[in-house]
Amino acid sequence: MELDFERCYRAVDSRDQRFDGWFYTGVTSTGIYCRPSCPAMTPKRRNVRFFPSSAAAQRAGLRACRRCRPDAAPGSPQWDVRADVVGRAMRLIADGVVDRDGVPGLAARLGYTERHLHRMLRAELGAGPLALARAQRAQTARTLIETTGLGLAEIAFAAGFGSVRQFNDTVRTVYGAPPSQLRTGNDLTVGGAGTVTLRLAYRPPLHAAALLDFLARRALPGVDEVVDGTYRRGLRLPHGPAEVTLTPAGSHVAATLRLTDLRDLAPAVSRCRRLFDLDADPVAVDQTLAADPALAATVAAEPGVRVPRAVDGFEMAVRAIATQQVSLASARTALVRLLAHTGAVDRGVPVAERTSARCDAAGRRQASPGGVLRGFATAEEVLRVADEGFRMPGSRRETIRAVARAVADGELDLESGGDREETARRLTAIAGIGAWTAGYLAMRALGDPDTFLPTDLALRRGAAAVGLTDNPKALDEYAVRWRPWRSYAVIRLWRPA
Repeated sequence: MELDFERCYRAVDSRDQRFDGWFYTGVTSTGIYCRPSCPAMTPKRRNVRFFPSSAAAQRAGLRACRRCRPDAAPGSPQWDVRADVVGRAMRLIADGVVDRDGVPGLAARLGYTERHLHRMLRAELGAGPLALARAQRAQTARTLIETTGLGLAEIAFAAGFGSVRQFNDTVRTVYGAPPSQLRTGNDLTVGGAGTVTLRLAYRPPLHAAALLDFLARRALPGVDEVVDGTYRRGLRLPHGPAEVTLTPAGSHVAATLRLTDLRDLAPAVSRCRRLFDLDADPVAVDQTLAADPALAATVAAEPGVRVPRAVDGFEMAVRAIATQQVSLASARTALVRLLAHTGAVDRGVPVAERTSARCDAAGRRQASPGGVLRGFATAEEVLRVADEGFRMPGSRRETIRAVARAVADGELDLESGGDREETARRLTAIAGIGAWTAGYLAMRALGDPDTFLPTDLALRRGAAAVGLTDNPKALDEYAVRWRPWRSYAVIRLWRPA
């Protein structure tokens, strides 16, 4: 990836936080690399190099700045939204695929040879898949060192290192200090066994109320809930179930992760960031949308609206199908009954009590939080559910089963690392899935920033509310001016509806 020196240097000289995660600044005279917003004195031009990834900076022999903590910067919006192989690879590496399956597993998921994948990543990011995974392991290790009371040997293997020696060498190289030294001066909250508390950085502004309102209206009792400005949900991670609590707080989102296995820290963080769309560049999005007089007022009133994404692509598919042509409340009731039959929601609590009796009109839980939340059912669990577990029309039931079968057989990839065009093609080949459902999943499950849903009734009502046409064809043509951020326009038009 080409980095324009003058543009990057101006961002560093102005300490512009909007560029954190877009690139990294290497200072050859000190041997460190920083965020663009590092508060230290601006280095001289002759001593500066710019890198597209932290792994590339580490590969050049630089260590992370202890002052600005470049490892804790927001992720790059470019890799978050790109649909090409490099963008997909970065999302899979962040989800821990290399740690679990190695480079062969990553290459197989992407459909390329290891050699060609290595060549593409080196060309774009200045480092291969192993170096990128190593940088992530170092960041995971630092988080565990600073936020848990685990022994250093336990942290080494939990972070994905093959040996304690490899762990020690990597931490010394990346941070310029032994692991034991990073533990001193810890001011973060330390939870119980398997509990990690950390801060998830993002680029401001963040309209937290819009995020929480959207998720609250779609909350499923036993799976997720919004209470007093905090979102809680259960997760299914590679090494076991987990529960996460996310609270927007000023310049970060406070996250408390309760993990069965600490090796799941990196994928848990990756999915939480994806859910809240924390790697987005809201300034770039809002500038494009505000250029349209029809959206200018709502952008000015509510800056930083994000696209609520998904922690589980299959879950999002089932939710989308269940919501077809019915209200959110009706879909919620049907989904909770389905989950009760899979065992994903506790059968000991009556279904009626788990649904409307504990939720207000917006889906917010009225009861105090504290109950056990579990991840959504897997495709295999849904396939085992008998017909009485599906309280929905037969055609919708068969569509859900067809999607579950395709996911279980590995024929359909609904996660953020999937090929968007191939996924859309396979989805629309399934009876009962049309353009709306495929587009909704592209937007929320696959993270496409430029999806538009012109036939959506709520979107058309929102368009009429801001003075636009509600004719689907005309609205679709009008929306071209919002590219490449039409998914964000969808969320904004849903708000007034």
